[in-house]
Amino acid sequence: MTEAPHRAGFVSIAGRPNAGKSTLLNALVGEKLAITAHQPQTTRTSIQGVLTSADAQIVFIDSPGIHTSNTLFNKRMMSALHRAVEDRDLVLYVADSSKPVTDQDQEALSVLSTAARVLFVPNKTDRLADKRVLLPLIQRYMELFPFVDVVPVSARKGDGLDELKRVVKQYLPESPALFPEDYLTDQPIRFLAAEIVRESILRATREEVPHATAVLIDEWEETPRLAKIAVTIHVERSGQKIILIGKKGHLLKQIGSEARHELERLLGTKVFLSLFVKVKPHWREDPDFLNHVDWRSMIGSEDR
Repeated sequence: MTEAPHRAGFVSIAGRPNAGKSTLLNALVGEKLAITAHQPQTTRTSIQGVLTSADAQIVFIDSPGIHTSNTLFNKRMMSALHRAVEDRDLVLYVADSSKPVTDQDQEALSVLSTAARVLFVPNKTDRLADKRVLLPLIQRYMELFPFVDVVPVSARKGDGLDELKRVVKQYLPESPALFPEDYLTDQPIRFLAAEIVRESILRATREEVPHATAVLIDEWEETPRLAKIAVTIHVERSGQKIILIGKKGHLLKQIGSEARHELERLLGTKVFLSLFVKVKPHWREDPDFLNHVDWRSMIGSEDR
């Protein structure tokens, strides 16, 4: 019997905010690489996760949710999305299967016009009380865009993921592995740490506060037994700072405690975490600050 050829390639994950793209990425690679929260637009840049098996290596790229660009920051997020869907071997378009198709969904599909091959992934099927509603939803999406295939999944429950991996492999070119076997992500460890703090903020706050925060690592001192990490959380207005700190600092302590536990899991060591909150008016419109926030600027100081 002829052995199946090894395949490898790049697969972008796209879709509207809150479709479950980051949850899908984490479930596919088996590690938490992208933060998740109930708020839309949680993912702010492209995040790469690599799944390596005996017969294939799939490089998944999570991307910001497709949305209206109304600030310089949002425009940069959309630029990251456009780059993520261009020149890929395959694009996974993820949609919330528990919600009907809207005008915004139709507009989002127009972003995929430059993508060569797109696989439709109706997600959150575990929320469907009656699975029969899935078929007309799929039919409607197929009318709106020429998807090459459809694989329904529940990223949260893990349903359909093995089938999704199998189908994805079929669309990848024959190729040796693109990265070493133990390679998992392109994200610097400091970026992952900053994202963990931001995730704790997302889960603890609401309204405008989560989207008005930017997290930067100021200091990082690591020994085999302890990591000392100093973080500044930037907000746009003094009122947001007051909310984030909370009465007698209670909320900030809660955010710090949750983030510290997750950082200790990530780093495999004890963590001493210091959080500071600073007002940076209109940071989402400041190109110099946005360049500083971009994780790619952290690579030069990365030593892990």
